Amino acid sequence: MDRRTFLSGATVAAASVATACGQGTQDSSDSAPAAPAVNRNRTRQLRMVTTWPANFPGLGTAADNVARFVNEMSGGSLNIRVYAAGEIVGAFEAFDAVSTGTADMYHAAEYYWQGKSPGFNFFTAVPMGMTAQEIMAWCEFGGGQELWDELAGEFGVKAFQAGNSGHQMGGWFKREINTLEDFRGLRMRIPGLGGSVLRELGGAAVALSGGEIYPALQNGTIDATEWVGPWNDLAFGFYREAPYYYGPGFHEPGSCLGLGINRGVWDSLDSDHQAIIQAACRAANNQSLAEFQHQNAIALDVLRNDHGVQLRAFSDDIWRRVGAISEQVVADVANADPLSRRIYESYAESRRRSREWGNVSEFPYAQKRELVLGG
Repeated sequence: MDRRTFLSGATVAAASVATACGQGTQDSSDSAPAAPAVNRNRTRQLRMVTTWPANFPGLGTAADNVARFVNEMSGGSLNIRVYAAGEIVGAFEAFDAVSTGTADMYHAAEYYWQGKSPGFNFFTAVPMGMTAQEIMAWCEFGGGQELWDELAGEFGVKAFQAGNSGHQMGGWFKREINTLEDFRGLRMRIPGLGGSVLRELGGAAVALSGGEIYPALQNGTIDATEWVGPWNDLAFGFYREAPYYYGPGFHEPGSCLGLGINRGVWDSLDSDHQAIIQAACRAANNQSLAEFQHQNAIALDVLRNDHGVQLRAFSDDIWRRVGAISEQVVADVANADPLSRRIYESYAESRRRSREWGNVSEFPYAQKRELVLGG
């Protein structure tokens, strides 16, 4: 078997890890999947900018894992150096930096680029949208990746899935949210189309990068924030400023993180290095989702038992209204331009199929499991 054939197989193997649950576990310190030896006499140096604070759990380390996997799998012939938000460019400047060639690649949430095109929202998360497994299925097999290539390609970028936080919580609030009226005048950090839903509810959506959120809560600039889930939220200490923790969230049911590469840089790579990057992104995507599932469960216990966090759930009336607004907000994206419409239609069809399968598989199983184990 020649090395190009092997690399092609390695790419498929990395993707299949996500469906091989129960066959083994992988610690975050494990090495990347083995790859064939490549020419170590030449080393390509690439710079990755991110939208995350340095060494931030889950989000920042997903970027680090992509870089580590690429370095290891290439035998050192492809070396990626990771820069946290603010080290080269600000968090929300990462896309332009890669598009123009100031940096070679970014690791980010694609909905940060909705100002470029609202279609980018679908490649992170949309309100009442797909879960992590569903968006992975759409991108890998349902035509999502091809549409993502077309959209990002308009800006000189090639993108891949490279992390997923799983289901996200509804957020931290300084006061209880009991009725729809409680959203009026609420100043909340919430990005993407979730922010559009909040505005329709009468609130004010504020765009802040991760490092800006806690000070804004502390000084009263915002009244509430969503971020990710227990693991990341505990790390930021939001419970000290906003005691009410709501979940589940409606706005990000399974948030995909993206790796974007300058198209000229991507095209300049040989096929072996391209295959390595793609395999590394798949491996990091799988590891990220598993790590969030594990760490969120642990962090939730800490928040409840050590810090006395009060868990809350939105009422059914709130869910019904949010659901109706969400469907309209997401559908409005399709009116932006022909490509956004094709992305929306593909996404909606894939979500429909996944719902039909989920309604006879995971959803009823989870209910029955809780009936048996929850008493």
